[in-house]
Amino acid sequence: MKPISEESHIIRDQRSSRGGSRDQRTNRRIRAREVRVVGADGSQLGVMPLEAALERARSEGLDLVEISPMASPPVCKLMDYGKFKYEEKKKASESKRAQLKVELKEVKLRPKTEEHDYEFKVRNMRRFLEEGNKAKVVIQFRGREITHREQGTAILDDVAKDLKEVAVIEQAPRMEGRLMFMILAPTPKVAQRARELARQAALSAKRAPSAPKSEEPAESAPEADMQQDAHSAAP
Repeated sequence: MKPISEESHIIRDQRSSRGGSRDQRTNRRIRAREVRVVGADGSQLGVMPLEAALERARSEGLDLVEISPMASPPVCKLMDYGKFKYEEKKKASESKRAQLKVELKEVKLRPKTEEHDYEFKVRNMRRFLEEGNKAKVVIQFRGREITHREQGTAILDDVAKDLKEVAVIEQAPRMEGRLMFMILAPTPKVAQRARELARQAALSAKRAPSAPKSEEPAESAPEADMQQDAHSAAP
């Protein structure tokens, strides 16, 4: 009977020959007659026939993975291919989590918006932009207000000036029915800072230790004393 480790490697060979990565051949899927082999620790093992390279991988419980198919001869490395693919997937997932998700926040104003309301909404827009989001500033005209579009233009100009430290105009003011709007985006510096903060938050979440399991509550003192007294009283 063959050793279990050898049988497991043969099964892995068979599975790899039926599937695997489209851009990397592994084990029996490698077609070259001889390959240049790199060890799992990065050491150069030299050029050897494919069968010898496969035997070396099998003896170490690893896979033979073609990493430079266009080289002459092709370069292959000894590695745990399943673990390698898992780590690749994990890194891609972490990178995706670290990416900043940009949202378009809509803020509505009126031609006769009061000063305190205007200032409150501008503060909110500043916060949106500093978080890396975009702001759609909408002026809503009602009734005869539509005949004074210059008021809406003036408000949008004021918004752009008040937020010039953190925002640039991505889409200039335009009309759609009774709505006038423009879109603000973070300045490159603000956007970069928001991306960096998102990356740091993702790293912090990754490094945060898991919550310790709660321990069983200790016996209360009175109960412990009662059990001790009962034990002492026993014949």
